[in-house]
Amino acid sequence: MRKILLALSIFAFTLNAIAQENPWQQQADYQMNVTMDVKNFQYKGTQKLTYTNNSPDTLRVVFYHLYFNAFQPNSEMDSKLQSIPDPDRRMVNNLGTDKNPIYESRIAKLSPSEIGLLRITAMSQDGQKATFSHESTILKVTLPTPILPHSKTVLDMTFEGQVPVMIRRAGRNSPDGVALSMAQWYPKMVAYDHQGWHTTEYLGREFYGVWGNFDVKITLDKTYVVAGSGVLQNPNEMGCGYEDKGVKIPQTKAKTKTWHFVAERVHDFTWAADPQFTHDKHTLTDGKTIHFFYKKYPENWKRIQPDMLKVFDYFNTLIGKYPWPQYSFIQGGDGGMEYAMCTLMEGGKKYESLVGTAIHELAHAWFQHLLATDEAAYPWMDEGFTSYIQTLAEQQVLHLIPATNYPFNKAYNGYLNLVKSGLQEPTITHSDRYATNYAYSIAAYYKGQLFLTQLDYLMGNEALMKTLKRYYREYAFKNPTPNDFIRIAEKVSGMQLQWFLNEFMQTDHVADYAIDKVEAKGNKTAITLKRLERLPLSIDLFVTDKAGKTQYVYVPLRMTYGEKPNTYPNYPRTVVPAWGWGNLTYTFELDMPLNNIQSIVLDPNNRSVDINRENNIYKK
Repeated sequence: MRKILLALSIFAFTLNAIAQENPWQQQADYQMNVTMDVKNFQYKGTQKLTYTNNSPDTLRVVFYHLYFNAFQPNSEMDSKLQSIPDPDRRMVNNLGTDKNPIYESRIAKLSPSEIGLLRITAMSQDGQKATFSHESTILKVTLPTPILPHSKTVLDMTFEGQVPVMIRRAGRNSPDGVALSMAQWYPKMVAYDHQGWHTTEYLGREFYGVWGNFDVKITLDKTYVVAGSGVLQNPNEMGCGYEDKGVKIPQTKAKTKTWHFVAERVHDFTWAADPQFTHDKHTLTDGKTIHFFYKKYPENWKRIQPDMLKVFDYFNTLIGKYPWPQYSFIQGGDGGMEYAMCTLMEGGKKYESLVGTAIHELAHAWFQHLLATDEAAYPWMDEGFTSYIQTLAEQQVLHLIPATNYPFNKAYNGYLNLVKSGLQEPTITHSDRYATNYAYSIAAYYKGQLFLTQLDYLMGNEALMKTLKRYYREYAFKNPTPNDFIRIAEKVSGMQLQWFLNEFMQTDHVADYAIDKVEAKGNKTAITLKRLERLPLSIDLFVTDKAGKTQYVYVPLRMTYGEKPNTYPNYPRTVVPAWGWGNLTYTFELDMPLNNIQSIVLDPNNRSVDINRENNIYKK
């Protein structure tokens, strides 16, 4: 009997281990040396990658991303631009008008000297030659020796590349004239996790990477200033604002300089370079350094600096401490894009646009780079959560949104417009597979924000803020999934919330609750509510009498098996029995005669995602 019990215990423990979302993460440590020719934008490099297989699986092949190969005529990215009805306007030429556009892919027009290119010229594993094949933006490597579970191997390669004309995120001669925006520029190990290899072809969406340490040396023309991920290891040799105070920078007769950066515990490495970069840096009280690199619109790039230091402190308090020693805001790219320990941002002509982009990209450091969810599968966990804390910072720190305004109205309006358009798709849709960029953008940015505002509506703001902090504490550096987040919300609130993740994010269901009937019952009033759509919600209902006195009636949703605290403490609250989703109507009696009621309103402050407000009001 003891043996049976022991066997059952071991089996239960094994099932529990299997059920964990991301019980392990791989490790990829890079040593890279790259030499850039700034005249023809071509480069050559070597890479030594120490790969640690922390999985329980034996790996006989590995894969690398070769992102720059997407910027070639007839690539899958090029084909998608020509087939999707609403392509990214940065990536196309409009040969028609705004009302009747005729889009032409910019990639399709690239000449051989303008395309992006990343090609491996030699590859070995632990000194043995490895077989490899280029398949568009993916490199497949067949290993001479399988990588056993919980073992390491060293993969060496030489590679060559060409920086494309700026089409999307990375490239040469950005809209602001920055010479080199070097994102997704190196052969990058594909993520392998409990779901297997994530060999996502690069079609323009965002990323999922492998944790590791980067030791990178970049050699290029000595007139260039380089900014990027990591900490510069030779600042007193490079100068350009990196040097210690009072240090005299040695002069060199050589035509090139070699910049040496080290970034620890990140899943990406990005850099940018230009001869005309201005470099400003600030040291925070905790010793971390914030850098700003720019060449155009210096007035606004100067102006955002004290603002961003305030926002940095705010995010540290709101979510958790930023763990790396530095962060850089770099003028470059084609808009705004987050990378490890830095961001590339276009523009600065308008302060409001520049500071909004800077806040958003900095906020990504806490979600995309500290938590690092798979953005091909769950872009809303990055873009939506990032946009949520960005909006809070804009209102509470920089006062760009009036304190009297509800800050998330833009997200609500965007979501409602998408629902009305009929183009909504479930957010479990792979990022590359959305039928329109419009549906993807609203799902990732706005519906991701509303996922948090609706949790606020269901369990209260205090529980939501505690959930965000605990989520960071428990899942930093662990590639969490939606289930990981909702389980934290359940633990914090004491509610059952798995249904909400399924209904709101994994389906295209919508909410519509209505006041169906209001009837006199002697000295009482019977109020009947009706659920017209499939998305469940709890109900906040406000009743105002003829004297102008308002009382708050809270109808819990049975499937939460809990109640939120009074989110309107200025009004007396009555909690009525919970409403089960299977019941289309719900009736309760109010201890007030009908002839004394002035109005009844569902969710008067529009905090829920109810898509029809017109049936939410009863007036005598």
